[in-house]
Amino acid sequence: MAKAAIVILAGTESHADRGRVLNGLQAAGEFSSTRGDQLELIFDGAGTQWVPELEDEDHEYHALYRSVRDDIAVCDYCTDAFGVGEAVDDAGLPRLDDYEGHPSVRSLVDAEFEIITF
Repeated sequence: MAKAAIVILAGTESHADRGRVLNGLQAAGEFSSTRGDQLELIFDGAGTQWVPELEDEDHEYHALYRSVRDDIAVCDYCTDAFGVGEAVDDAGLPRLDDYEGHPSVRSLVDAEFEIITF
């Protein structure tokens, strides 16, 4: 049984960013589909910009995103800082604001989650 916190930090601007979000979603899918594993998938920083794109049913990663959607949360501060607050709210995704408006990485470490960033 593994405990993984996957944090998507990659923005939406480059081919490399696109590859990183795909790799993050695939890794999340592997943990999500493995019985007994625990997964937290957090979109943080520029990564919050992916929410409106991945919510689009025509996006090529939409199905993969939907397969792990129950495990997704988004940084509260960054959703507004990157202008995607309305899209995050429309998607019904939880916002994390545990530490000064951001997700608490320390809490994840304390709960013995392995933190993986993309």
